[in-house]
Amino acid sequence: MLNIVLFEPEIPQNTGNIARTCAVTGTRLHLIEPLGFDISDKAVKRAGLDYWHLVDVRTYRNLEDFFRKTGAEDIWLATTKAPRPYTQATFRDECWLIFGKETAGLPEEFRKAHSERCIRIPIRAEARCLNLSNAAAIVTYEALRQLNFPGLTGEGEMKGASTG
Repeated sequence: MLNIVLFEPEIPQNTGNIARTCAVTGTRLHLIEPLGFDISDKAVKRAGLDYWHLVDVRTYRNLEDFFRKTGAEDIWLATTKAPRPYTQATFRDECWLIFGKETAGLPEEFRKAHSERCIRIPIRAEARCLNLSNAAAIVTYEALRQLNFPGLTGEGEMKGASTG
């Protein structure tokens, strides 16, 4: 099982979209506080997140609390500052895909301490970055592809139809 980690997410819609990605892929969602929104049962129901019960969500007070409680080692940091693309990473089962907050990304000292584990999604030079939920989906599905989509169905209702 993969793990998506959001460092201080600020926009509830992004986290909701990432939670949906977690729900359909069986990926755990880890949220490092402070959060820019409420994830109480009442707030989740009001937002219409009818898939929230399918997501294993865990929260942490800060990065130190996260590492103390999880012991995460096989980490990958998604950042626009990284020198290499995500396609050059080798993802393993139980790895941790870490994404920064929408307005500031991941802390510089954290990125520097794990520079060999920093990856990026290639974009045009004049563009700033992708939307957080899109970036999380791209990297998650690459990791799942490398793992041969464990536990996921690769066939839809048209499975017997011709592809030509």
